[in-house]
Amino acid sequence: MGNIVAIVGRPNVGKSTLFNRLVGQRKAIVDDFSGVTRDRHYGEVEWCGKYFNIIDTGGYVTNSDDVFESAIRNQVKIAIDEADILLFMVDVSTGITGLDTEFANLLRRTKKPVFVVVNKVDNSQRMFDANEFYGLGFDKLYTLSSISGSGTGELLDDILKNLTPIEKHENEKTIEHKNDEDDVTFDEDGNIIDEEFTTNDENYLPKIAIVGRPNVGKSSLVNALLGEERNIVTEIAGTTRDTIDTLYNAYNHKFILVDTAGIRKKSKVKEDIEFYSVMRSINALENCDVAILVIDATVGLDSQDMNLVNLAIKNGKGLVVVVNKWDLIEKDHKTAKAFETIIKDKMKPFDDVPIIFTSAIEKQRIHKLVEIGLGVYENRKKRIPTHQLNEVMLEIIEHYPPPSIKGKYVKIKFVVQLPGRSPKFAFFCNLPQYVTDSYKRFLENKIRDNFDFKGVPIVIYMRKK
Repeated sequence: MGNIVAIVGRPNVGKSTLFNRLVGQRKAIVDDFSGVTRDRHYGEVEWCGKYFNIIDTGGYVTNSDDVFESAIRNQVKIAIDEADILLFMVDVSTGITGLDTEFANLLRRTKKPVFVVVNKVDNSQRMFDANEFYGLGFDKLYTLSSISGSGTGELLDDILKNLTPIEKHENEKTIEHKNDEDDVTFDEDGNIIDEEFTTNDENYLPKIAIVGRPNVGKSSLVNALLGEERNIVTEIAGTTRDTIDTLYNAYNHKFILVDTAGIRKKSKVKEDIEFYSVMRSINALENCDVAILVIDATVGLDSQDMNLVNLAIKNGKGLVVVVNKWDLIEKDHKTAKAFETIIKDKMKPFDDVPIIFTSAIEKQRIHKLVEIGLGVYENRKKRIPTHQLNEVMLEIIEHYPPPSIKGKYVKIKFVVQLPGRSPKFAFFCNLPQYVTDSYKRFLENKIRDNFDFKGVPIVIYMRKK
């Protein structure tokens, strides 16, 4: 089983409120009248150190000719098809409605786990009233209040039992969720004792995922790299339905090439196609080492692309941007540079990313992409010796120390790179709470200037010595 959960139900039962509660931020618009949510929102939920993806859907209605409600119905059906677990949300204050019953019949036909979530249960009388919903024919009810969050713990526990959620930084020794003393061991000079720790494995093959919006040429790019028609390519956005792993073994390079989309072929419903693209790309990003983000030269970098950029950063993945269909652009000697500047401005502050201009159809700069992608993979697993890191960074810090705040002066004593699958650095100092985000970015930029982590997100921690 995968790790996608969808919240479904009729309008105005509190789906978006629960979504916001579970993801820990107000991503979905919430109001007291139905139909506010038209598009699907997706987010990530963390519970007990495990992570899974969740979808908020619009309210499901039937027998309506309204163009928006018709589109919402289509999107709900797609979310049901894509999800591994369905949270069927109902409202205890209204009881079972005819639409609830009709929707329950639809969900039973899916053969997927359905959790009936009775919302707005905030007192003992409503707890008793919730028993009515056993009449929908499902085995168990979860009573909760999405506004206060009461009752969500049991629901989340059972969701994890029925999924294969992601455990972030699995098999890594990081200090992201631990106390300083439990993370890594240092000698009296501040050097990391576990210096020989490595994630290298001679038998491990890097995973490079090709991600992007529909119809930007991902499958064409894969076919060009492999030198064969490995994947079906048409002009219809969404031809590729599932992620496809292929062994690339040529020119002394060997890795797993992943073509993504997971898009059901619905050429008339563009929003549905974009939804599939995002959800499948999320799964590919969570399991790859380097993401090759393909964008359309005729469109540029848009908000959908930035969602994927942010997911790559959040998951600590290497990133390469490929501007495909470059042959369709009228250009001179300055066009590529100007295009690159626009992309990097949109990606700031993480703009230390390789950008390649290609044409999958004409096979322009295809093999350069392989070299750069594997170079980013090497950067991601690069380890800088502690003594070398301190020689460089402490000298820089001496010349450009952290600014004083409230009369407090921060003194950074030493720095180490933490073991793990992506670069993370701990700076040990006397007053870590006074180090500003801008100074952390300064430190990150200096690390990049001196040690080449191009294409790889860097995480900076400030810890008390």
